[in-house]
Amino acid sequence: MCRIFGTFAVGASGDELAEVSARQRHGGPDGHGVCGGPGWSLGCDRLAVTDPAHGHQPYSLPTVPGVLAVFNGELYNHHRLRRAMSARGHHFPDTCDGGVLPALYAEHGADFPELLDGMFALAVLDLRGGRFPPRLLLAVDDAGMKSLYYHVAPDGALRFASELPALLGFDGVRALPRPDTLDRVLTTRTPLGEETALDGVRVLLPGTTAVQTGVRSARGLLPGTKDQGSRSAWPSLSAPHPLQPFHRPPHSTTPRPGRPDARETLRREVRQLGRADVPVCAVSSGGLDSALVTALAARDRRASGRPPLHTFHLTYRGRWPETEHGYARAVARRAGTVHHQVEADPAEFAALLPETVRRLGQPNADPIALSTHVLFRAIREEGFTVALTGDGADELFGGYPRVTSAVGAPEGTDWVTDYTEALSAAPRALREHLYTDAYRDALTERGRSGDALAARLRTTFQDRLTALTRFETETRMPAYHLRRVDHLSMAHAIEARLPFCQPSLRALAHRLPPRARLGKRALYAAGTGLLPPAVLHRRKQPFTLPLAPMLTRGSPLWKLARELLDPVRLREDGRLRAERVTALLERQADHPRTSTALAVWALLVHELWRETLPAAVRVPGRRAA
Repeated sequence: MCRIFGTFAVGASGDELAEVSARQRHGGPDGHGVCGGPGWSLGCDRLAVTDPAHGHQPYSLPTVPGVLAVFNGELYNHHRLRRAMSARGHHFPDTCDGGVLPALYAEHGADFPELLDGMFALAVLDLRGGRFPPRLLLAVDDAGMKSLYYHVAPDGALRFASELPALLGFDGVRALPRPDTLDRVLTTRTPLGEETALDGVRVLLPGTTAVQTGVRSARGLLPGTKDQGSRSAWPSLSAPHPLQPFHRPPHSTTPRPGRPDARETLRREVRQLGRADVPVCAVSSGGLDSALVTALAARDRRASGRPPLHTFHLTYRGRWPETEHGYARAVARRAGTVHHQVEADPAEFAALLPETVRRLGQPNADPIALSTHVLFRAIREEGFTVALTGDGADELFGGYPRVTSAVGAPEGTDWVTDYTEALSAAPRALREHLYTDAYRDALTERGRSGDALAARLRTTFQDRLTALTRFETETRMPAYHLRRVDHLSMAHAIEARLPFCQPSLRALAHRLPPRARLGKRALYAAGTGLLPPAVLHRRKQPFTLPLAPMLTRGSPLWKLARELLDPVRLREDGRLRAERVTALLERQADHPRTSTALAVWALLVHELWRETLPAAVRVPGRRAA
């Protein structure tokens, strides 16, 4: 697990690379490696998990001179891959998982990511002169568990990094806030798809590989030009839009004969992901998904004679409604874990939220981001490096009420509008009420993000459950959910492992009949006899911050919201009607409600994100619109 960065078709100074590294070094405190040459650079900050004493990056092998690789993630099938590459004559100096990448690239070319079972974002640079022009390959895993941001300059120069703030550390990255980011945050709570909150910065989509081949020429973009001995050794890029990602076939899994068994499939994945060369724990929210992971991981440890599993649950100091610590303790008792109850102090939330937003790099209006940050900080303080989580189950197994409602809506009803409204931080009527006329006109010209999503769902040729599952897993989950888990776990040098996002669980969910999948029925069946009845039969409750009672008049978060949503500031920005935002705040103060609090929270997060932007890219919204 690491943080990676690099350039192609442009060099980078030592000071520049040091700045990029420093901005994401929190995710890779155990080692640092960087190399570069005319027109390229690669770097890595390592969190040592597999073979911690070895595995220096960038990776290279004597059997493949001129091929370099940097890697962020974890490959769970690296032992099998290493044996296969050894049989082909490759020799490896260690057992670090990423060390197999140069050999895999040499043997399988751009198709090698299809062989990888795990979570990853990687870059391979091919500098084998004489046989090939320079070539860069970027790839991310099928689920999007690991992020890779990139920027392509007008001259074709490409720069990439694991975190967006780190990417902005490159001198050549010129990016401005997208004027429609505010609308995206209120509509879908975070930017979705390959576009980010900054114009010019993109993120590689899940399950994609991007290959760019350069030509040696002093004149720049020359498609198909042969090397005529030019004095320039810098690779230029061969297309006006030089990075063209393509979707790979998903990592294949062999289905087990007979009826799909959710418990057995999850057990195998938990066993695989629960093994590491560093201390492993589990996150326990008190809900079904994390309880299943916890129970199966604890069983595996007992069966293998290892010490008991440690579990971590986050609660809040004081008395708050709908706390889940009782359920988490019941799971821990039943599973026999060493349980840690982390009590977050709401008094520090106003000071911690700006840091949380900065770590994410983009606005994300999920209040759980704050809690996630606190939880992983506590896990690191207790000496753990790997944490198993239950993320991804709701998306794969139809666990969200909005999906159940949409699938069950009678023909002829407007289920699409109800579904998209459930995704939003503020319903459309409220958004339009808050926007200025100028901003509404700008959005009408550009197109609203909610309209594009609704059109996509209305024109699908798939059944509702399939269409919604694809959107939830392929679009929303990577951007809204997995990116948050990745960035906030790595903010504290924690590798979060997600069994439900493994290929075998995704394939099983796809094979299940709708009745078994919708409402997570297959998972409830898997928990029978394994989990406490109170957990199996409890009302579904999202693991989140009790926002409405915390965002009340006089609270630290309230004071922060009043400061950031100041009328003078909003009028200068030009996108929101200051008096209507003030009225929204007063409504929340007088009559606290979750829906109102979430809208205020989204506005607050967006303003904090604007504050975290470097001065070079911070532009008033009215000028952008």
